[in-house]
Amino acid sequence: MDTNTPLRVALAGLGTVGGGVIRLLDANRDLITRRAGRPIEIVAVSARDRSKDRGVDLSRFAWVDDTRELAAHDGADVVVELIGGSDGPALTLARATLAAGKGFVTANKAMLAHHGLELAQAAEDARVPLKFEAAVAGGIPVIKGLREGAAANAIGRVYGILNGTCNFILSKMEAEGRDFAEVLAEAQALGYAEADPSFDIDGVDAAHKLSILASIAFGTRPAFADVSATGVRHVIAADIAEAAALGYKVRLVGVAEEGAGGLFQRVHPHLVPIDHPLAHVTGSLNAVVAEGNFVGRLFFQGAGAGDGPTASAVVADLIDIARGEFGPPYAMPAAALVAAPKADSGERRGRAYLRFTVQDKVGVLAEIAAAMRDAGVSIESLIQRGVATDGGVIVAIVTHEGPERAVAQALEKLRGSQSLSGQPLWMHILE
Repeated sequence: MDTNTPLRVALAGLGTVGGGVIRLLDANRDLITRRAGRPIEIVAVSARDRSKDRGVDLSRFAWVDDTRELAAHDGADVVVELIGGSDGPALTLARATLAAGKGFVTANKAMLAHHGLELAQAAEDARVPLKFEAAVAGGIPVIKGLREGAAANAIGRVYGILNGTCNFILSKMEAEGRDFAEVLAEAQALGYAEADPSFDIDGVDAAHKLSILASIAFGTRPAFADVSATGVRHVIAADIAEAAALGYKVRLVGVAEEGAGGLFQRVHPHLVPIDHPLAHVTGSLNAVVAEGNFVGRLFFQGAGAGDGPTASAVVADLIDIARGEFGPPYAMPAAALVAAPKADSGERRGRAYLRFTVQDKVGVLAEIAAAMRDAGVSIESLIQRGVATDGGVIVAIVTHEGPERAVAQALEKLRGSQSLSGQPLWMHILE
């Protein structure tokens, strides 16, 4: 390869991350050229608003009004997609770029979660790179770590904190004793949460990322539809305080594990033991833990979003492509990825934290205890503290280890009870 021949890049999307990619390539140009073995140059850009001031000089690049046309741009070797969205223009651009025999780099976890297998097969058929380090955990090199560094290992479990917005909210609630709605409003004011935060706080964003990690870790086809996702919008300050009293921190954790019954994938609030590394991941940071049969526990932590960290991951992918270093997007050929059945979560065993808001009257605790007894749930501790804001009393239960099906049955027995105010909260205890 001629080391004077640049890798020519067409960039779709000039938001926070797109601007960060341009600034990073400018700031570290000489270092990147030395590491890549040749220059990396942006030759064309596209975005919705040509007149918007993005704080970078765009006059040196060709402007393409229709993003889809970047795939056919004669001067580009690779297209970087930073538009977002599981379908629409991003997917159209991805398909067209690979069909044109050009490399494709994306930070789009939603598109990969829904269409990753198709795009991986298209990239392999065209013998071009498909890279997406920036799609999971921002600047943390967890995709590379699993796909390359841990390639010789059978991964038993991969799990972690995959959404910075939720982690910021939970950390703030923990530090200041405030409730969810108040901290969410602050996160929105600071730019950590969107005006419509549902994608983050309901666990969808983390579920997209988990499905990608699971595919790489276990050699399975991406199966976003099989990820069970519950967010953090129903966690209250009393839950955080109760967890602390028990020796835990509350974190939104995505867990993927392969077993005899199939592939288990879940995003759910967890009580994390205070001595576990994830308990000390605060603010908007992300962290991923992978357990290999020979390497042991691998722990990745860092900034999970933002222009700098995400741009860093995008440019790292471009450096790999400039070097000619790329293999199957999901660590093995798409044809070798297996369609794993969805594991039955009811068969999983563990301990649980259950929080009820109940009417302050005689017999309520007996009703809850009877439902637990009849479903076969063994209670380790039952605690009643204070009064909730709506006048109800908070009751928290920690169970002994047992099948999740039994807990689900106990909660079903209590459904519609006149003694309960609102729905109970179920949080798993990370073992």
